[in-house]
Amino acid sequence: MKKSIAIFTLLFTLVLTIGLVSGCKNVTSQKESKSSLEQIKESGKIRIGVFSDKAPFGYIDENGEPQGYDVYFGKRIAKDLLGDENAVEFVSVEAASRVEFLETNKVDIILANFTVTDERKEKVDFALPYMKVALGIVAPDASPITDVSQLKGKKLIVNKGTTAETYFTKNYPNIELLKYDENTAAFNALLDKRGDAIAHDNTLLFAWVTKNKGYTTSIDSLGSVDTIAPAVKKGNKELVEWLNEEIKTLGKENFFHSDYDATLLPVYGDAVDPESVVVEGGEISK
Repeated sequence: MKKSIAIFTLLFTLVLTIGLVSGCKNVTSQKESKSSLEQIKESGKIRIGVFSDKAPFGYIDENGEPQGYDVYFGKRIAKDLLGDENAVEFVSVEAASRVEFLETNKVDIILANFTVTDERKEKVDFALPYMKVALGIVAPDASPITDVSQLKGKKLIVNKGTTAETYFTKNYPNIELLKYDENTAAFNALLDKRGDAIAHDNTLLFAWVTKNKGYTTSIDSLGSVDTIAPAVKKGNKELVEWLNEEIKTLGKENFFHSDYDATLLPVYGDAVDPESVVVEGGEISK
């Protein structure tokens, strides 16, 4: 009798376990069968990775709210996709974590000044561009760096995971690089004189020198002129196609020039030509 009960209990446990596993698989299968856009719409919120310390592109204002050129764009994405510009969760990312946040599904889109490169295309999918950018170098007025050759024997500050790090590692391996995760830490290293100069996106450097007297963008364009575009998880074709149509549509209303006027013009003033930064409708002007 006891043996029969034990056998019955074992069989019942096996059946229950199989049922639970099967149920979990069905739930997972149903979830995976839904498109990325369906999942975003069902959640009622889109998660967008932005910088929190890269004014005027992505930063936290005095009220603790995300602001900047990328944030302005992100709110419009939420409005057009979900009907509400507040239906967005802005997730703070660092340059080196942008790919990982997409790969691990922590965000749906990266808008953190993500420069398009062939190496990055192997890991993520980019939509059409909405900005142009080149590398620049800022140094103290007292000891400007007007040519890369002047960096010999000096320390150059860069951010990990940026095109600046890649460019100098590949083309100038003998230049000593001081690498930092955060933008704030990198610029503080320049202010504290731990490094002799900093290499970064020229669009950011133009803004930084307006608030930090005694420093000049002594090289305002280095290497090639690149583009910045939204990035999504590799293989997410549906979301890329939606973003491409969105960028084309926004171009018809000069949205990105409006974005520039609202977020960048107050910082740049007349020092920067908007056409050197803005890409409208995903098309690079010649």
